[in-house]
Amino acid sequence: MTLIATSQDLADVCGRLARHPFVTVDTEFLRETTFWPKVCVIQLASPDEAVAVDALADGLDLAPFFALMADPKVVKVFHAARQDIEIIWSLAKMIPAPLFDTQVAAMVCGYGDQVSYSDLVQKICRVALDKSSRFTDWSRRPLSDAQVNYAIADVTFLRDIYLHLTAKLERSGRTDWLEDEMRLLSAPATYEQKPENAWERLKGRARKPRDLAVLMEICAWREHEAQTRDVPRSRILKDDVLVEIAQAAPRNAETLGNLRAFPRGMERARAGEQILAAVERGLARDPKSLPKIDRDRRPQRDTATVELLKVLLRQVAERHGVAAKMIATVEDLEEIAADDKAETAALSGWRRELFGEKALLLKRGRLALTVEKGKVVTLEWRETTP
Repeated sequence: MTLIATSQDLADVCGRLARHPFVTVDTEFLRETTFWPKVCVIQLASPDEAVAVDALADGLDLAPFFALMADPKVVKVFHAARQDIEIIWSLAKMIPAPLFDTQVAAMVCGYGDQVSYSDLVQKICRVALDKSSRFTDWSRRPLSDAQVNYAIADVTFLRDIYLHLTAKLERSGRTDWLEDEMRLLSAPATYEQKPENAWERLKGRARKPRDLAVLMEICAWREHEAQTRDVPRSRILKDDVLVEIAQAAPRNAETLGNLRAFPRGMERARAGEQILAAVERGLARDPKSLPKIDRDRRPQRDTATVELLKVLLRQVAERHGVAAKMIATVEDLEEIAADDKAETAALSGWRRELFGEKALLLKRGRLALTVEKGKVVTLEWRETTP
């Protein structure tokens, strides 16, 4: 067991790790009582060693860790990387690069949709992980040996998983298939939480343009408050309350206070004044400047075609050993059903070659689905010369 708790020890270990072509990375964090995730432990491993870093140790400078994450010569390997990268982004406004996500790679290699780390350890390493510390409080000190060992296991087996998946990707010629997903994970926009965009989480709850205009403003207000005070959004106001305010658009404290779900007395506080000001800003918005409500722009669903496309997707996924979700989502299928030229990932790149072209042939009646020996197979219609 190796627990790093000083800046010098961290600098030394990061120097050693940087000599290797890859490092595996994981974090343990809490965010139940905060807006920003609170990193408690950082786990790192190379082919030679594995350590846990006490991120809450007094005086610990994480600069060597961030330098390692930015080192272009070292691949940073995560499993289900988004939350870990969000933490690094929130602390240092940087994204580890180059980046490899074993969950995404496993989907390309046919291990299923969003396969868990423990499942991959079981399938690839033939080991059952000890989950006894899974729900531990990582902010409490001192850390026990069991906690540290549990944390380090999250990066030690990840080394073998990474090597196994990269070899399998190279053999199958699918390494390039990861590019789109890695590009999304590497984009700052994925992790930037701008208050003006907070409404997008609730956009499906707006009934009409006026509701949306008010919702946009009060969501921005709540997001700013939550970030500034570093508390969960629900600690400011719950989602249902925001929707109720957007639909009622109260213009005075009495009306605001009479809303069924609104916290009693809050209308007379500073927050009440700010909410009413946000409502006024929403009502003053030019309706022509508003984004269209989703249900108005959603393509008309052709249920029968979509269901056929689902069957085709499953058939293609099973045949090629790729997770169906990696190829196309239900939304992709609905867009393809509505438009042969839909701007969807399923109709571009390797996804089009694997599935998209067949989907279009199916729509045009040039591809049939049938069952042979208990399995769905495709039959493509071809013109024959007399």
